[in-house]
Amino acid sequence: MAVVKKSGYTMRTRVNLPYDEAVARTKEALKAQGFGVLTEIDVKKTMKEKLGVDYRPYIILGACNPHLAHRALEAETEIGALLPCNVIVYEEDAGSVVAAVDPEMMLSVIGNPALDHIGVEAAERLRHVIEELSAVSAEVSPDSEA
Repeated sequence: MAVVKKSGYTMRTRVNLPYDEAVARTKEALKAQGFGVLTEIDVKKTMKEKLGVDYRPYIILGACNPHLAHRALEAETEIGALLPCNVIVYEEDAGSVVAAVDPEMMLSVIGNPALDHIGVEAAERLRHVIEELSAVSAEVSPDSEA
C-alpha cells in the first residue's frame, strides 16, 4: 500500500504505476483539484541534451490554480517568483514517485499573513492530489500487468 509522506518542503507518495501512467494520472488529479499544468520540464531529456548524462525518467510539472494564484498576487505582487507550484514525477525501482511542493511551508517564509490561508488551501488541494494517487496505487498491484 502506498503511503503519503511529508518532508519539510514536499509531500510525496510512491505509486505502483509505470512512469508514463503516473505522469498521466498526476495531471488528471491536478486538473480535478483546479490546477492547470503551465510547464513541463523533461529532466531526463534536458540532462542528456545539455550534459550528455543519462538520467532516470523525471518530469517537473509547473501546476497553477488560477484562483489561488490571483489571490496570492493581489496580496503580494512579487509572489510570482514562487509560482507555479512544482509537482514532480520520477521513476524509481518498479514504480514511480510523485511529490509536490508544500505551498503552506513555502508561503510562510514570506511573512505576509494575507498569504497564510492561500497557502493552506493550496497545500490542501495538492495533498488531495497525492492522496488520490496513493489510493489509486493501492488498488494497482505490480502483478496486475499482463
